[in-house]
Amino acid sequence: MSETTETTSPARQPSRLARIPFIGEALDRHLAPKPIVAVLPLTGVIAPGGMGTPLRRGGLNLAALDRSIEIAFRLPRLKAVALAVNSPGGSPVQSALIARRIRQLAEEKKVPVLAFCEDAAASGGYWLACAADEIFADGASIVGSIGVITSSFGFTGAMEKLGVDRRVYTAGNSKSQLDPFLPENPDDVLRLRELQNDLHAQFKDWVMARRGGKLAQDQDLFDGRFWTGRRGLELGLIDGLGDLHGICRARFGKEVVFRRIGQRRGFLSRWVGATLPERLGGSIAEAALEAAEARAAWARIGL
Repeated sequence: MSETTETTSPARQPSRLARIPFIGEALDRHLAPKPIVAVLPLTGVIAPGGMGTPLRRGGLNLAALDRSIEIAFRLPRLKAVALAVNSPGGSPVQSALIARRIRQLAEEKKVPVLAFCEDAAASGGYWLACAADEIFADGASIVGSIGVITSSFGFTGAMEKLGVDRRVYTAGNSKSQLDPFLPENPDDVLRLRELQNDLHAQFKDWVMARRGGKLAQDQDLFDGRFWTGRRGLELGLIDGLGDLHGICRARFGKEVVFRRIGQRRGFLSRWVGATLPERLGGSIAEAALEAAEARAAWARIGL
């Protein structure tokens, strides 16, 4: 493992245009086909989307990303797909679905995938980064956080003070488990921990499958801790320090062209999006809750 990448692409042979006096070399450089790197932004909290969450913007899920992923892998003269990862994590299911889709196309198209961690590739964000063949980060990036977390609240004391009775009727003894308006049930907590352990095992299996031979053997890297990019390099969580443009230019040449893949919103969609909360009434509160959840996810890693 090293902090820089020295690999360079082989020099291109000049075409016949280069023989034209005075302007030949300039024409040759301008008209020559240039290598392409597709840049796929993976930014935000990883969360399910769909009709049930009309206001969720900036979240990562396969439904929103699938078309962009496919476009990235079918560009002409493609040298690599670069994942620009900046995520504190989120849904383990969506993390797995996105990463699996990237690997499917990478293997099908025989295209290398490089991940570049920006502010954070933590928890599910690191799951996404592990879809790459190599992972790079800034020295101050946050990487790791290989664990599972569940958070909630308990309102039983507040309800008692307010004189509110909770009335819940279920068919199935476990249907109301971990209800925040009821006292905590030890059996419910036990079942939650079993679920978390199962998800944690799947996360560890994925990381080991992708990076097992590179990870430091004298450290517990799966206890939920996160590290800076510099420390992550020492632990084998990443392969090098550097930024997307610098690494790709060193590897594929200074004339490499970067194609950023993502959905562009036109004027009408931006206008509709701006007025959508007013049209949906109570959805303003939903948008505020989503913003608070995203803020809490970033805050867990100090950002």
